[in-house]
Amino acid sequence: MGLIKILKALGDETRLRILNLLTNAELCVCEIQYSLNTTQSNTSRHLKTLSNAGLVVSSKKAQWVSYKINDSILREHPFIKEILKKEIHQLEFANKDLEKFLECQEKGIPCELSDGLV
Repeated sequence: MGLIKILKALGDETRLRILNLLTNAELCVCEIQYSLNTTQSNTSRHLKTLSNAGLVVSSKKAQWVSYKINDSILREHPFIKEILKKEIHQLEFANKDLEKFLECQEKGIPCELSDGLV
């Protein structure tokens, strides 16, 4: 993937928030949506940008798509791993988003109910 495309994808707060969540687990759109308190369409749009930049990969499970960080891009561009492991946690949203994600996990928010949660 092109470095410019990667840097542009990293230059958006929502996409950094998504990557922050994905450093902890493989997640479906509804889990990300709930954790960030955003809409499904907005979440999907940002995931598409991250995917086009090669930062995330997806897999389909029934009608749901789950996302994870692309390990090969981390090997190819180690600075991304540094950002995700060290720098991102210093940003204001990082801990709040992770708390919301843990709440989602504890409540067991099912994907089919997520549209009414934001």
